[in-house]
Amino acid sequence: MSESPIFAKLYDLLRWLLPATTKYSREYRFGLALPTQENAFLLQRHLVSAAKLQDARDSSDHLQQAEIELTLLRYKVRLARDLELLRPGSYEHASRLIDEIGRLLGGWMKKQGIVS
Repeated sequence: MSESPIFAKLYDLLRWLLPATTKYSREYRFGLALPTQENAFLLQRHLVSAAKLQDARDSSDHLQQAEIELTLLRYKVRLARDLELLRPGSYEHASRLIDEIGRLLGGWMKKQGIVS
């Protein structure tokens, strides 16, 4: 599991995201930084749960929840860029990681026969 590309990319995203969101101004720290971090950790939780579960139904539920968390994370990172809390280069880096995670998640879901 830990050597799977999706987990490596998610780790890279978390490693970038935590320091980046702690730099948000005070007025956005609780309204945007913490929820962004929460979405990323919930994404991780659902992916780990999907990888550990043997039951295909439970696994597919977690993959669908991971897709939701990824979408929410994508919107929050975009909002941070629009509010100028992230530099354009930082946003591009995060977007690339999020897109790669999305493609890997989509492939995993397709392999499981899950239509999103």
